[in-house]
Amino acid sequence: MNYLMKVTLIGLVSGIAGTGIGGLTAFFVKDVNRRFLSFILELSAGLMTSVVCFELIPEAFTYGGNVLAFAGVFAGVLTMLAVEELMVRYQSAKPKKSSSSLLRTGILMSVGIALHNFPEGFAVGSGFGASVGLGIMITSVIMIHDIPEGIAMAVPMRAGGLSGSKAFIITVLSGAPMGIGALAGALLGGISPKFIGVCLGFAAGAMLYVVYGELVVESKKLYLGRLSSIGNVLGIICGIIVTLLN
Repeated sequence: MNYLMKVTLIGLVSGIAGTGIGGLTAFFVKDVNRRFLSFILELSAGLMTSVVCFELIPEAFTYGGNVLAFAGVFAGVLTMLAVEELMVRYQSAKPKKSSSSLLRTGILMSVGIALHNFPEGFAVGSGFGASVGLGIMITSVIMIHDIPEGIAMAVPMRAGGLSGSKAFIITVLSGAPMGIGALAGALLGGISPKFIGVCLGFAAGAMLYVVYGELVVESKKLYLGRLSSIGNVLGIICGIIVTLLN
């Protein structure tokens, strides 16, 4: 029991610390420069694209096989479509604001990141089950790439009209599922690899839709110059580096 508590706490603390550090930007940005905001959105989009394409999806195929991995990806996309539709209907009943789309982007980001933090917690729990060194390495890598994800959540929500404290709390809470995933990974070390593959595919699909259905779209609305494209490329490169460290 002591071991399970330690692994759960490590997953929980690392999850909320990564997104929380990025979420601190909510207290420093409000009327942020449109080019800078576009750059940050594209940087995070590129980073998450790398993590999804070079880490989550390959692992999903490894564990679940082609059919289950693709099923998980499509399920993740459909879930985010449903979440977006609910948010659009909710916002249509309220007075229109020019910043509402940015707020929706930030909230969808938080939902997507919370979803993919759960299988990352699985990786932490199973990593510590294999060896302490492997568990520490996986935890460190996940914390690093959670920081720009926290920025990608906090900045649109803040620019969309949410208060700094509320935006920060949402970014912190989005990291909490990693603790639950770490506990599940430690408890269910012998779980069917097929199930893990579906979970990873689901998270990958959810994140891909958020990136290309919301994040990149909002970035281009803000700024169409080269800076945003450079941010996307830099994000992909940084994501590759982070993945190689794993």
